[in-house]
Amino acid sequence: MQATDDSGATMSMETLRAFNHCVLHLGRLARDCGAAEFIADGLQSFRQLVPFASAWWGEMSASVADAPPKSWMHGRINLPESFAAEWHQSAGSDKFSHDTLSQPGAVVRDSGFTDPDAQVDAFARRHDLYHPMCITFELPESGLMFFVCLYRGAGAPAFSDDEAQLFSAFCDHLLQLWRFQVQDMIRFDTGSGASDFGVARLDGRLLFVGATLCAAIQRELPGWSGSMLPAQVIAQLPTAPCVMRLGRCALTLSPNADQVILSLETQARGAVLAPRERTAAMLFAAGHSYKEIAKILTLSPATVRTYLRNCYLQLGVKSKVELGYVLRSPHASADATRRE
Repeated sequence: MQATDDSGATMSMETLRAFNHCVLHLGRLARDCGAAEFIADGLQSFRQLVPFASAWWGEMSASVADAPPKSWMHGRINLPESFAAEWHQSAGSDKFSHDTLSQPGAVVRDSGFTDPDAQVDAFARRHDLYHPMCITFELPESGLMFFVCLYRGAGAPAFSDDEAQLFSAFCDHLLQLWRFQVQDMIRFDTGSGASDFGVARLDGRLLFVGATLCAAIQRELPGWSGSMLPAQVIAQLPTAPCVMRLGRCALTLSPNADQVILSLETQARGAVLAPRERTAAMLFAAGHSYKEIAKILTLSPATVRTYLRNCYLQLGVKSKVELGYVLRSPHASADATRRE
């Protein structure tokens, strides 16, 4: 028996059952393994349905007039650690990358070493990226693009139409579950979304990063190329919860199981908060309860209440929404927030 989709293509019931099993397994992974290995484990599961030789995924900024596309957070399967750095050297000339970034939500495929740029073609040959298949999605809350690329070598068949449809549907589920994980960890509920947040492993490898945080790190710590936090920030991870200066901003580091949540804030006008007060305020604005903050900061709930009471007085705010707005807005005042 076969099923027919809207495009007229057919898939066997066996394939559909295998896909359903893969998606159910993906849901279990999201619950059991956490964000650290979720995407890698999910793609390894999908590999049993749609075989591939290697894979690359992460968050990327699209090309603009004065800058080529850049991958800020990435993971890989069967590709060397230098893969992203090598790709960055010719990213502005990579036609395949341009095609997929310009068509969010669409699966883009190619076959052959056909890029007109010699450096891009050499890069593809070096890693045997003969058959690429890629999809990108817009991430409005982060200000970046999420991408997944699968590759097969020259000795393998091209990705078929059916495989492209399965890949598209699978990545819809993969992205949604990954976004849920990130949202649960950082609990963002402000108008700025998650562009000023990041999530990292304890070794400094990024699991999620927003465009505003990327820009601040790159501005204040020149030479940073993404994916792994700068050494200056990694050195502070074992001391979390803590606050470190990042130019005109403060970077709050908050522990969360095996990860650290990074949140960027600009000091509000005239307000002087102690580091622990600022950390408690950021956690409270992000949705954590008094008890949760007390556990994270190893404080008593009464001390947390005292910290937050002081923050409210210092910043002139009267609600959690106002608190989050003023902490993250360079020139915001509580009165202006109330008038909106």
